Amino acid sequence: MQTMIQRDEYVKRLIARRENGLIKIITGIRRCGKSFLLFRLFYDYLIESGVRKEQIITIALDDDTFVQYRDPGLLSKYIREKIVTDEMYYVLIDEVQYAITTEELKNTENIRLYNVLNGLMRLRNVDIYVTGSNSKMLTRDVLTAFRGRGDEVRVYPISFQEYYSFAGGDKSDAYEEYAMYGGMPLVLTRKSDAEKMTYLRNLFTEVYFRDIVERYDIELPDVLGELTDDLCSSIGSLTNVNKIKNTLQSVKNLQVSNATVANYLDYLIESFLFHNAKRYDVKGKKYFEYPSKYYCADVGLRNARLNFRQQEETHIMENIIYNELLYREYSVDVGVVEIAESRNGVRSKKQCEIDFVVNRGSRKYYIQSALSTSDPQKMETEVRPLKHTKDFFKKIVVSKTSMKSWTDEDGILHLGLYEFLLNENALEL
Repeated sequence: MQTMIQRDEYVKRLIARRENGLIKIITGIRRCGKSFLLFRLFYDYLIESGVRKEQIITIALDDDTFVQYRDPGLLSKYIREKIVTDEMYYVLIDEVQYAITTEELKNTENIRLYNVLNGLMRLRNVDIYVTGSNSKMLTRDVLTAFRGRGDEVRVYPISFQEYYSFAGGDKSDAYEEYAMYGGMPLVLTRKSDAEKMTYLRNLFTEVYFRDIVERYDIELPDVLGELTDDLCSSIGSLTNVNKIKNTLQSVKNLQVSNATVANYLDYLIESFLFHNAKRYDVKGKKYFEYPSKYYCADVGLRNARLNFRQQEETHIMENIIYNELLYREYSVDVGVVEIAESRNGVRSKKQCEIDFVVNRGSRKYYIQSALSTSDPQKMETEVRPLKHTKDFFKKIVVSKTSMKSWTDEDGILHLGLYEFLLNENALEL
């Protein structure tokens, strides 16, 4: 077994962006490995490529040693004082959201940190890399704030392929462990099940919720908690703000407005805890405003939030596939196909769902996630909407089987789950 999780794909993405004249913005949920990627893996790469230590300026703004540099003016002064030659300097700043105030977020044109980093980029011998754990500060307005000089690299919790490369052993056993405890890197350092469970639970209360409550001045933390529980228990199910509000009122007896629910949902997404997958009309080529689906950034966090009581294998597998597609840099929507039916001479139209409509560049795929397709009726249910897309993009069914991939008479590719997760080129088979 390896002693360190290798995140080669992310290192490659950073290397490809080296000295490209843009500010590299490494985003993702807290504790997913951004700091390790930048300060250990990428730092080691720079040293191995011949860069001297003096040319690498590292600052961790979540470390009390560097707390004074949360002031952008002092941060700029500190960095500029270390640039003493004409050699290329690499500036690595961790958790830059600490240098952005809540007031500044109201007008992103006046965020001092952005002005400081843009100023540093005018120096010809500076290459900047920053990490952050909030998309509102670092993604939503990034092109405007950095004057078009921002280049995002999104980091996710450990993929199954990364996990399996580290853990090894039987694939099915490794998957069951991964489906239970997910891919937060430090989970792998916990020896017992109890330690893993405690660590994941504490991430929610001690890290994520505390960040959200403090950053957004949350007035109803109980509502935030119940909303999170509701999203975790309904991953892969269609929902919307009004439905969530009604659930909180009827089941939890919490009186809350639609606006509050919508804001709290935004905060959970901005903190990278959840992803929102919108519904896309395949034939009409348009998006539906609502309802949509929410997936948890990590299934281990999802399970921990529910005290490991709700182990819906179908939904967990769907969430893992969704996260894997994001890791591979696909854009992912939920597909809707309208199918005309005729019963007893009465014609009607029915909306059928395709789990994922996947795009990257000019490539497009339709993917169904199916725990099992051994039942012919279940198989027909899965492939029916794929047959009615009326186009020639690739259609795929991923099921939890160890069978080798095969293509049926309708041209639909059938993939085993492990093959899909372990082979990054599986969609091209």
